[in-house]
Amino acid sequence: MRRIASALVAACVLLFALPLLAQSKPYHDGSVWEMQCIHVKGGMEDRYARYLAGDWKREQDAMRKAGYVLSYKAIRTEAHNPNDCNVILMTEYKDLATMEANADKAEELSQDLFGGMPKIEAGYADRSSYRDIIGSRLAREIVLEPKK
Repeated sequence: MRRIASALVAACVLLFALPLLAQSKPYHDGSVWEMQCIHVKGGMEDRYARYLAGDWKREQDAMRKAGYVLSYKAIRTEAHNPNDCNVILMTEYKDLATMEANADKAEELSQDLFGGMPKIEAGYADRSSYRDIIGSRLAREIVLEPKK
C-alpha cells in the first residue's frame, strides 16, 4: 500500500512539474515576418531603390501608423545566380492573427493611398519591367529569452 501511495505521489509531482518545465523554456515565439524575395534586373538597382524610398516606404509608414504592421526593412543582398533575389523586403506583424485580421483594411488603405486598384495595378506592371518577384515566405521570430 505504501508503494502505491508513493508511486501516486511521484506521479502527481511529475504532473504538476511538467507545466513548470514548459514555462522555463529559454525562448518564445515572437512576431511574424512576411518576406518578399525580389530580383532587380541589371542596371535598375537605383530605379528600384527610388521606388522603395518613395511609394513603398509611404505605404509601409501608413500601415505602421494605422497599427497594421510593427516595422519594415529593405535589405540588399548578392544574387548567387541570375534567378536569385538581390533585395529582400521584410514586413513585421505582431502575429498571424493580426496580419490576417487587418488584410482587408490594409488593402483598403493602399487603395486610398494610391488612388484605387487600377493605379496600383499600373504600378505593378511598371515595376515588372525592372524587377521580378522570386517568391515570398512567412517566418516567426524566435525570441531568445524566457516568456514573461
